[in-house]
Amino acid sequence: MYTALRLRQRLRPGEATLTVVEPHSYMTYQPFLPEAAAGNLEPRHVVVPLRKVLRGCDVVSGRVTRVAHAERTATVRTVGGDEYDLGYDILVMAPGSVARTLPIPGLSDLGVGFKSVAEAIYLRNKVIGHLDAAASTRDPAERSRALTFVFIGGGYAGIEALAELEDMARYACSYYPNICPDDLRWVLVEATGRILPEVSPAMGLYTVKQLEHRGIEVRLNTRVTSLRDGRVELDDGAAFDADTVVWTAGVRAHPMLARTDLPLDDKGRLRANPFLQVDGVEDAWTAGDCAAVPDLSGPAGSFTSPSAQHAVRQARRLAENLVAHLRDRPIEPYCHRYAGSVASLGLHRGVADVYGIKLRGWPAWFMHRTYHLSRLPTFNRKARVLADWTLALFFKRETVSLGSFADPRAEFRRATASEPAPRVAAARPTAVGRAAAGPIGPV
Repeated sequence: MYTALRLRQRLRPGEATLTVVEPHSYMTYQPFLPEAAAGNLEPRHVVVPLRKVLRGCDVVSGRVTRVAHAERTATVRTVGGDEYDLGYDILVMAPGSVARTLPIPGLSDLGVGFKSVAEAIYLRNKVIGHLDAAASTRDPAERSRALTFVFIGGGYAGIEALAELEDMARYACSYYPNICPDDLRWVLVEATGRILPEVSPAMGLYTVKQLEHRGIEVRLNTRVTSLRDGRVELDDGAAFDADTVVWTAGVRAHPMLARTDLPLDDKGRLRANPFLQVDGVEDAWTAGDCAAVPDLSGPAGSFTSPSAQHAVRQARRLAENLVAHLRDRPIEPYCHRYAGSVASLGLHRGVADVYGIKLRGWPAWFMHRTYHLSRLPTFNRKARVLADWTLALFFKRETVSLGSFADPRAEFRRATASEPAPRVAAARPTAVGRAAAGPIGPV
């Protein structure tokens, strides 16, 4: 979306036709998903409608299922089920990434990811819904199971989602007389020996201590071996029941890339050169999580990390290079020195490591919000997000579960299933019949 937006701004009328193929009608600004899950932001304000922003572009609602770049053809399957071949001259491949999963028994049945607005809303509803269930049940085992929340993966997505939802649930406990924050069990499982690998080890250790201070169990060097039937089993021998398991253990390049004739590396990413061209292929460009882009500011052989910081800047450079390529001008390599990382740990809490400057607590939290607000596309979305934050200064958060959103037809199905059978009235003689039978007796 960023690339198409900048191309639309830089290209002259009639110079090129831009076609964007995307199954959703919007772009999600993923760094704000934790705040949307916690109720700090309206979910609609962390997405950008494509047809509104990309005026002048042909937006196709569908998925690319195959690319034959040698023939300059992409096979598109629309959301309505129609499938056709779309011809092109220049290809920009940026499908992003999907969750990287492992063959853990029960994961597909119990787990939920954290890469979309739908997942963020679902988790918010589920956490509050489990508080409602725990406050109403008389079964201690059922109560404990409902109040146990497990997050697998200690990267930015997992830490921010865990911290924001725990902060929201802690606040929500004030509305449940028989539930206190200590009744909630939050467990973070990380396979390596540290969390937040993007920041310094000292900042990662600080984050662990902050989470543990809030009562969150942080299990490092630990793996999940089974999730079958809601029974969480770890390789250190621990086992407990949980209804909520959030999987944030990394990402991998979109599997659709395997159905192209473009060169991939051993991790399934598109091989790219520093100019953001697909390596060794004419008229094919790439950027973002799906691409192995050399990091010119880092050690030899290193690649840029899959983060918003690089993706936004790569999109800008990619658009500039495309315009220069169309006009037979020199193109420039992508080079950005990694500025550092910021992470939110709940309301007014965070960690930041930016250009060697380490911040904690409120300053880091403020920097996190300021940076991502500046990167959010369009003034409209910036204003809406800022309005949400401003209103939150004067009004308390809403702690209501709209769990029916996950299955909006459930209530209607119950109503139709319990519809009483039509009553069949007993046959009554007509007036003519009674007259024929003789006089009517006393009533």
